[in-house]
Amino acid sequence: MMNGHGARLDSILSHLGGTLLEEVAGRIDPAVVVTDVVIDERHGDEPLRPGAVLLCAGADAGDIPTLIQRGVAGGAAAVVLRGPLDLDGGARTAVENSGLAVLALTRGASWAQLVVLLRSLLSSSIVGGAGEELLAGFPAGDSFALANAIGALLDAPITIEDRDSQVLAFSGRQNEADETRIQTVLGRVVPQHARHAQERAGVFKRLYAGEKPIFVDTPLIEGVAGLPRVAMAVRAGDQVLGSIWVAVPSPLNPEKEQILVDAAKVVALHLLRRRVGVDVDRQVRADLIATALAEGPAAPEAIERLRLARRPVTVMAMAVSEMTATSAAGTPTSRQLLERTADALSFHLSVVTPGSVAALVGDVCYAIVPSSAPDADSDDLPEKALSTARDFLHRASDGLTGVVLGIGRAVDSASPADLARSRHDADRTLRVLRQRPGRRVARYSEVQVDALLLEIGDLLHNEGGLLDGPIQHLRTYDQDNGTTLVDTLTAWLDSLGNVLGASASLDVHPNTFRYRLRRATEIAGMDLNDPEKRFAAMLELRIMRATSP
Repeated sequence: MMNGHGARLDSILSHLGGTLLEEVAGRIDPAVVVTDVVIDERHGDEPLRPGAVLLCAGADAGDIPTLIQRGVAGGAAAVVLRGPLDLDGGARTAVENSGLAVLALTRGASWAQLVVLLRSLLSSSIVGGAGEELLAGFPAGDSFALANAIGALLDAPITIEDRDSQVLAFSGRQNEADETRIQTVLGRVVPQHARHAQERAGVFKRLYAGEKPIFVDTPLIEGVAGLPRVAMAVRAGDQVLGSIWVAVPSPLNPEKEQILVDAAKVVALHLLRRRVGVDVDRQVRADLIATALAEGPAAPEAIERLRLARRPVTVMAMAVSEMTATSAAGTPTSRQLLERTADALSFHLSVVTPGSVAALVGDVCYAIVPSSAPDADSDDLPEKALSTARDFLHRASDGLTGVVLGIGRAVDSASPADLARSRHDADRTLRVLRQRPGRRVARYSEVQVDALLLEIGDLLHNEGGLLDGPIQHLRTYDQDNGTTLVDTLTAWLDSLGNVLGASASLDVHPNTFRYRLRRATEIAGMDLNDPEKRFAAMLELRIMRATSP
């Protein structure tokens, strides 16, 4: 039994779901807190601590009734069996009635990996815990110590890379490799020409298809002098987390190959723990930002923890204009694009505007951007935020099609009410940008009327439909008779009564236009000499235009 400090079950699943754990049956209650990890010997009778996760390595679907009985009696939070797990209707009903959650360890994942990662998540829920967490004997945050240890065992320089060929850690002795390796270490990413050469040669396809190291004749593939490589994929279950690359003159012998296979399992734990740490930090920041913007009783404390109190700020909101996933292989979904772009925006703001904080809250990335100094003038803040947003979109233009940014008003002090008001402005601006393709970034003051028209349209929709005024009657006539009288009246109003300009915009003869205009006023029952009637018609047309798809 391993005692932990506690973490919410839904949070654990958000970190490990899809990598190590799968939901099988039962409801994931956000109020359930996991406090312990228990490895269950075959139908063991060891007492459970309330909130324990029961790891049932030797059990199968037939053992579910016994496991439920034991879990309920001990106050367990969940039971985990080896997947794939197929439960019949009776077993699922029994799980639902018990209040437990039944989870499955994904195919190819090890129980050891799950135990280590669960323990890491439980211990990470307390801040300032004593002692340094170790993974397989190495500090959890020190991937470089691990890289050096692997390099020493293999007697060769190595790098640990993620799936995008970004260097996560490297050992010493890189000067013994070649120029490509030196560029890789200095730039913390494999040079583009080398990555493309490997892709053309099918290196990654071979690497990710097998569970053994592969030999890569790098000089032959890349056409440059240097050493070959031995590469080993790093996996958690069926998911590839990254790879280890060893610079060697020839293939490894069987003994060193096994060392590399075993090392990959340890690296997998470190990469998973690194991911968990990043996810925990991101989640804490997102929770604080969401709380600060919600104007609730916990907002003042969240603002203080974000170090934004008593500073002029503005809220920036970023989203993907159309949240639709693509099915093309290798193409990121809108959600993945948004997550990646949110991280990029957070980094950009941290450099350009120190003190800024940003995080995803639902499908929107919110950033709270402070002024450069507490006593600075807030009037220039939206303009500076606009310039920063444009600079970000310009620098990160690749792959950001469809990303839009709305900027709220500046407020003199980051009080809960002020922040909520600026967030509301940013949300309204974002809605206008998502509704009107073409523009990618705007301040609220620039689109305030458009936002108001959308809200009037919402009000009308909630009351049962659009305005039942002259324009609606004219629109119905057009639909019934195949005419374009609404377009005629719109062109005249947009041209401020200039018939020549209005007729030219529709490409019709001025006399034909005059006839259509007279016909439109007759059917609509409008007096175009009455300024109130003209304004009402323009407003009705604008609302229709704003609320149309």
